[in-house]
Amino acid sequence: MAEELILLNIWASPFGMRVRIALAEKGVDGYETREENLQNMSPLLLQMNPVHKKIPVLIHNGRPVCESLIIVQYIDEVWKRGSPLLPSDPYRRAHARFWADYVDKKLYSLGKLIWLTTGEAAAKEELIGCFKLLEGELGDKTYFGGDSFGFVDVSLISFYRWFNVFEHFGNFSMVVECPKLVAWAHRCAERESVSKCLPNEQEFFDFVVELRKKAMTK
Repeated sequence: MAEELILLNIWASPFGMRVRIALAEKGVDGYETREENLQNMSPLLLQMNPVHKKIPVLIHNGRPVCESLIIVQYIDEVWKRGSPLLPSDPYRRAHARFWADYVDKKLYSLGKLIWLTTGEAAAKEELIGCFKLLEGELGDKTYFGGDSFGFVDVSLISFYRWFNVFEHFGNFSMVVECPKLVAWAHRCAERESVSKCLPNEQEFFDFVVELRKKAMTK
C-alpha cells in the first residue's frame, strides 16, 4: 500500500517551510499540500490538531504529527535516506535541539514586535542580539553542525525571507550586524531543498506589508 502524506500548511509560514525543506532534504516528494486559512480553519486541521489548532501538521498514513520541530525530527527518523539532520552523538543532538528551540522561541515573537508596530527599539536590539548569538554559535563553520546541513540550519533558514522584513521595519542591516550569518544564509539558499521551498522574496515582503496594514487598521 502506498504511503499517504498530507501537509496542512500556509505558504508564507516559516514553520511550514521547515517541514518542506526537511522533506526535500530526504528526497520525499509527491506529498499533498493543503493550504489552510487560520481565520476559517478546515475541519481536517481541527481534527488533526485539536489542541493548538495550528499549522503545520504532517499527516502520515492518517496519523498527525504536529509542531514544526517535532515534525522535522519525525521526518529524520522515518526517512533514513540522505544525510541525517540530527547528529548521532547524544550530546551533539541535545546541543542542536537547544539552538533550534532558541530560534523557535525568539525570532518570531521578537520579529513580530518590529514589523507589526511602529518600531520597538528594545525589541530591535534584542533581535539583533539574538542574531549575534546565533552567529557566534555558527562561528567559522559551513553549517551549524559543521560540514553537513542539519537540524539547526533547517530551523533558522526558514526565517530567511523575514530577514528583509526585519531590516526594513527595524531600520538595520543584517550584513553589517551579522555578516557571517548572512553568508551562511546564502550558502543554504544555494541548496535545491531550500531554494525550491522559500517563497519569492518580493511576493513575501508584499504579503507581510498587507498583513501589517490590516493589523494597523484594526
